[in-house]
Amino acid sequence: MQNITFLDKLTQQLFADFDSDFSEAIVVLPNKRAKVFLLERMKKYADTTFFAPQIISIDELIKEMASVNVLDPVALLFEFYEVYKSVTPKENQQAFEVFSNWAKMLIQDFNEIDRYLLNPIHVFSYLKEIEDIKHWSLDLENRTSMIQNYLNFWETLPLYYNQLYAHLLSKKAGYQGLVYREAVNNLEYFSKNRSHLKYYFSGFNALNQAEEKIIQYLLKNNQARVFWDQDIQFLNDPYHDAGYFARKIKENWGYYKTHPYEWIVDEFRHQKDIHVISTPKAVGQAKIAGKIIEDLQKQNSDLTKVAVILSDEKLLMPVLYALPKSIKGFNITMGYESASNPIQIFLNKVFKMHINALKRNQKNYVYYHKEVVEVLSHPLLFHLLNGDNVVKKINRNNLTFFSNDTLRELQDKTTPFYELVIGKWDIPIKEIVERIQEIILHIKKYLQQIEDRLSLTFLFSMYKAVNQIKNYVDTYEAVATPEQLYIMYKQIADLAEVSFEGEPLQGLQIMGVLESRVLDFDTVIITSLNEGKFPSGKSNNSFIPYDVKQELGLPTYKEKDAIYSYHFYHMIKRAGNVYLIYNSETEGMNSAEKSRFITQLEIEKQPNHNLINSDYYSFIPDKAYEPVTIPKSSELLSELKKIATEKGFSPSALSNYLRNPIQFYFQRILRIRELDEVEENVALNTLGTIIHNSLEELFRPYLNQYLTLENMQQIEQKVEAEINSQFELIYSNAKDKLGKNLLAYEVAKRNIIHYLNFEKEAIINGDAIKILALEKELSYEITDERLPYPVKISGIVDRIEIRNNTLRIIDYKTGRVEKNQVRIKTFDGLTTDLKYEKVIQLLGYALMYQNEEQLYPLEVGIYSFKNRKGGFLLFNLEQDKHIQTVISPDIIDAFKNELIGLILEILDPKIAFEENMG
Repeated sequence: MQNITFLDKLTQQLFADFDSDFSEAIVVLPNKRAKVFLLERMKKYADTTFFAPQIISIDELIKEMASVNVLDPVALLFEFYEVYKSVTPKENQQAFEVFSNWAKMLIQDFNEIDRYLLNPIHVFSYLKEIEDIKHWSLDLENRTSMIQNYLNFWETLPLYYNQLYAHLLSKKAGYQGLVYREAVNNLEYFSKNRSHLKYYFSGFNALNQAEEKIIQYLLKNNQARVFWDQDIQFLNDPYHDAGYFARKIKENWGYYKTHPYEWIVDEFRHQKDIHVISTPKAVGQAKIAGKIIEDLQKQNSDLTKVAVILSDEKLLMPVLYALPKSIKGFNITMGYESASNPIQIFLNKVFKMHINALKRNQKNYVYYHKEVVEVLSHPLLFHLLNGDNVVKKINRNNLTFFSNDTLRELQDKTTPFYELVIGKWDIPIKEIVERIQEIILHIKKYLQQIEDRLSLTFLFSMYKAVNQIKNYVDTYEAVATPEQLYIMYKQIADLAEVSFEGEPLQGLQIMGVLESRVLDFDTVIITSLNEGKFPSGKSNNSFIPYDVKQELGLPTYKEKDAIYSYHFYHMIKRAGNVYLIYNSETEGMNSAEKSRFITQLEIEKQPNHNLINSDYYSFIPDKAYEPVTIPKSSELLSELKKIATEKGFSPSALSNYLRNPIQFYFQRILRIRELDEVEENVALNTLGTIIHNSLEELFRPYLNQYLTLENMQQIEQKVEAEINSQFELIYSNAKDKLGKNLLAYEVAKRNIIHYLNFEKEAIINGDAIKILALEKELSYEITDERLPYPVKISGIVDRIEIRNNTLRIIDYKTGRVEKNQVRIKTFDGLTTDLKYEKVIQLLGYALMYQNEEQLYPLEVGIYSFKNRKGGFLLFNLEQDKHIQTVISPDIIDAFKNELIGLILEILDPKIAFEENMG
């Protein structure tokens, strides 16, 4: 460092003013965290033993002055709800979950009004008059009940404020603003009783009206000194936001008319290397931060004077994983946001699973598959829950909705923890909370066994939150349903930041923006320097409009931006090496432009500042995607031989190869299948299977006999029952068919009935139909001198029949097939073009049937359920305007010749499997 730090100067000042007797000194800092660093500075400065001065935060001082405790936000909501019910007629009272939506914002406004010592009656009457003006054009007779209730709300604000203030004060508790107002009210009394003490306010910047009044009063009575840390560059620049509050205080406080403003420093203009680094994505920032630290460690193993400041708390875990393994110690001086706490995520899912089950059917307790799978598949507790088998059964049986009893039956080996998680919540609220506590204790035991200390830290945060919930449930009556319990849980859990243990005085410092106040470092690495992160951007979570806030002197987003500006420039003020990392992504959810502070550094560049811009991007290949190519190794060729000689190639497998050789490789050789997942809506392939299987079962009793009209009528009567049976067997055993599934059911029924009508009409017209086989397996072995070994072709035929003394092989298709798709004019190139896939399939069946006894001419065709008017679409060969549908030996030989060419390509060691990008 080029100059001594702020805490060094403060230490010197304390010893100069008090020598080593600090009994009458009280140091007031912006936060508690700086206390440890100040004590360390004092310890190094002194050469004798001494009693340290009392060091407190500004909040502790205000609390002492007011003699009122600050309530946490959730307890405050409950107390406000009690007040709300006492002043609101019972018929107009809102449920707690509705009330809490607007009450949080209103408490925040009460807080601001009191912190800035405004007259609340004036503020509320002002707001009421604004709303009246907005609706001035409406006569009393024309006002709807909604508008009247809206105006009544504004009229009731003074009542809410006064009653809540009095109620909290009677309990010696309150929100922060109330405590500040009471501190100001007690200021004179407090000052007289502590006239012998000297308060040293150190490192402050933005103050509210209550703080200003308190500090000025103590200054006037010679009971305080204030030590700012303001750089002359910002103080003298009337447009620089980093000096915005300092200029106002220096100009407006009467104390500074006769006393010097302490301290004005000249640090910012000194020599600095400022590295501005852009990279896409948050993970990229973490990796770069880790690499910077690794390089710094090579230069100097002591990283005590290096700080990583995270503008976005979500970046903490990626940064920790990106740190080099050589770092032995570091200190995390920040809270980790609760939304990313894995234990909170798990409990969130448990809450949703049970609350939604109660909403669907309280008696039967019906679960939704996704909610259950999310709970049972939680990565941290997957083994403890032993839910893998349950998830597989849910997917295999296609269970969309199911009862609590079904969920219990799915688990082969239940455990106490599993029973705790899935146990019904149709019990009193207190018992639900106790069950959640038991869940946490089971998780604790498990994490201790596997020695997962990081997860135990997360768990402890939630353990404290659940204990807090139990206290509220015992104290307040507002929580009467699981939904209300969940609302309270979310509010408490969202505030339950995870605090990490560490040694604050040794090693690398990792902290948030606010934790960096008062502290100085040689090297500073700041991440997420983007608009919306640093500064955080505009937000107006208030009932008080912007122009009213401006008129009344309440802080707006402009003051908020000035606070961020001060923090930023303070962080880099004394640092010699500065690394500013921002997300350069310009599209997507997390896109943002670089922070205005980087632009400001570039535009207002100081002579001694060395700005170094760097862009880090992932390697981008010349092509977005390279087709996959799999050479045919000896092992692959051996597997191909096994398939070709044992199981055989099916016509659909050969079509698969024509469509995409890589798809053929994955599905037929590696036998990779799609993961079993629950189909919420019947997929097309599933619908096809239901129709195929239904027709098979309906016609099976009539094999090897000629169909009659009576037979067809018997079949028609069984259609609905058979489709129901197939739906339960193939799709889901749920009895209720709703939404798209009901439509799919009706489509299946309609298709089958239309097909039966088609067959009935054929019988009426004199067709003699005898079904010989259904879903029959056929195979044929091709031997040819061109092939390295005999190759088997195999497949399953949907239906084989004799119709009017002609043998027909029929393939059902639930998709649409046109007549031209089963017609060819030549065999040349038949097995090289995917448009002939239907022909390949039909002729493949014809080839496989060559092993069977053939007493009748053979035809092969398709029945398309989406092209009923086409009837049976028979394969036909068109030559010289002559159309041939009967399969002759010449057709079989010509097809076999083409098929051998395709098989040779598949078996050729020199031709790799290459992905078809078309």
